[in-house]
Amino acid sequence: MRIVAPPDRAREVHALLCATRSAIDVVHIPGVSQRPDGDLVMCDVAREDASVIVADLKELAIDRIGSISLSAVDTISELAAEAERYAPGTPADAVVWEELEQRTSESVELSGVFLLYMALAAIIAGVGIILDSEVLIVGAMVVGPEFGPIAGFCVAAVQRKADLARRSALALAVGFPLAILSAFVATAAFDGADVTPDDFSTAHHTLAGIISSPDAFAFVVAAAAGVAGMLSLSTAKSGALIGVLISVTTIPAASNIGIAAYYGDWHTFRGSVGQLAVNLAAILLAGTLTLAIQRMLYERRRRRHVGRRE
Repeated sequence: MRIVAPPDRAREVHALLCATRSAIDVVHIPGVSQRPDGDLVMCDVAREDASVIVADLKELAIDRIGSISLSAVDTISELAAEAERYAPGTPADAVVWEELEQRTSESVELSGVFLLYMALAAIIAGVGIILDSEVLIVGAMVVGPEFGPIAGFCVAAVQRKADLARRSALALAVGFPLAILSAFVATAAFDGADVTPDDFSTAHHTLAGIISSPDAFAFVVAAAAGVAGMLSLSTAKSGALIGVLISVTTIPAASNIGIAAYYGDWHTFRGSVGQLAVNLAAILLAGTLTLAIQRMLYERRRRRHVGRRE
């Protein structure tokens, strides 16, 4: 943790960190910072207490009159092990809320790259549906960037961040229609170029049928993926996130909507819309509930920390 603050406030920060048993290697270097002018205070903090200490620093208005920077480090020291023992829990399960908010904020931007990924994922999924290829469907799920805005909406709901919620909703509201349109245009191009298999039919293809048939299992899988996805983001376990991306048919459902619309198969169209709606609702509900529980545990930890400090 690196803190820049005016000299008088930096001394308070230094005293606060020295009194915190989950912080070690506390260093105070006076007068070395410019823009803003002030002192530099650095320390190593157990990940489990990072957000708790940031909250202490915000009470001193450091986020307004100075700056707070967080970065992950590996400290080899018996003192570091002792600091972790003092902070309840394990580093792998700890949520650094500032880190989570920053990560999701970056992933909800309605950028050209985000829209391009949505279009490319829908086209890949469209080809997978036409060729009845599970490999291409899985590839499309991995390419699709839609989980970022979905996670952003969950974080916004729990953290009560209206701006983040608006940006997440806008990304989803623009991204999915673009994906559907991309699949529609690609299907028309394939048909016009006469590369679509002659026996293709949205009503009789296995994958198209599965995607357009939402059921209770679709909700269960999407809800489980929502929980796993939020845990992977909040605890920085990116390997689990890949599994989430390939377990829920949001992009394939959007692509199937475009394909069904091109062929005028409105039964498949409605089923795919239902599948997309079920998946999005389940992920949002489960993800928000998961974060709400994690936030509740953090608030309890914060109250205990304040009680010990007083």
